[in-house]
Amino acid sequence: MKRYALVTGASRGIGRAIAVELAKDGCSILLNYKSNHVAAEEAKHLIEEVGGEAELMPFDVSQPDAINAALDTWFAAHPNDYIDVLVNNAGIVDDEIMLMMEPEQWHRVIDVNLNGFFYCTRRVIEGMVENHHGRIINISSISGQAGYPGKVNYSAAKSAMIGVTKALATELAPRHITVNAVSPGLTDTDILKQSKEYTRPELLDVKNYPMRRLCKPEEVAYLVSFLCSNRADYISGQVIGINGAAL
Repeated sequence: MKRYALVTGASRGIGRAIAVELAKDGCSILLNYKSNHVAAEEAKHLIEEVGGEAELMPFDVSQPDAINAALDTWFAAHPNDYIDVLVNNAGIVDDEIMLMMEPEQWHRVIDVNLNGFFYCTRRVIEGMVENHHGRIINISSISGQAGYPGKVNYSAAKSAMIGVTKALATELAPRHITVNAVSPGLTDTDILKQSKEYTRPELLDVKNYPMRRLCKPEEVAYLVSFLCSNRADYISGQVIGINGAAL
């Protein structure tokens, strides 16, 4: 039986690196993205270059009907399979100080970064529970562990991911399903360039970080790969930072 891994927000950045690494581990990748089809095709090509296989699965993680429609189609085509690995990586930023933040900015970030976790996980864990095995990895952030100005909405969502990780891990432990959170520091990705942090030289000056550099997406992927392996059978409910001693 093939081992399927659904990686949300996998067309670029950390999600793409995770998808490629899990493909190297032998997983068949369900590559989720919202709308950037060109980037998704590029990610699929990278997976195929390392000998893996990937199916494109476009949907907006903040839209439960779209998620259910995509997964209904997939499950109908794979009646004897289930998704053994779920990486909740999809995320957006919309930075502003609280005084100036519009309700739409708050809800949009919460909908994608937190509610997307709920909608995707609730559906996927059905197969994991039936098969008594699964791996769920939630991508949090150093912003969920330490406060940064202008990121109240993002920090709220990412800190909540830590709480849901711990709670869900206790629920699913009897079914041999592990749930962990990975919390990267500032990582060299497109989403960082979209953040207002990118306009703050003191945050991007590598001399201000213990290891004098930003995190690389591949480094996050290596950790996710380990947590999805059999070597991590007894690791669950944990929040593992990958921030070069920045926290």
